[in-house]
Amino acid sequence: MSQWRSAKARHVLAALLRTGWAIKRETGSHRVLSHPSRPDVVFAFHDNEELGPRMMARIAKATGLRPEDL
Repeated sequence: MSQWRSAKARHVLAALLRTGWAIKRETGSHRVLSHPSRPDVVFAFHDNEELGPRMMARIAKATGLRPEDL
């Protein structure tokens, strides 16, 4: 079983912003996030969209997000 649980995209984005990510640019629901020590990441989810455990694990791998950050 995954250590990740489902979460709304707006909560995940808020957690990313708290952990040092910044919105570089935005077009519709596509946001390019930048971090000083990591490559840019495209966050392409609507705010009310539910992200499942598998997608959460993929986001965590790309961004360094941890379950306790949510």
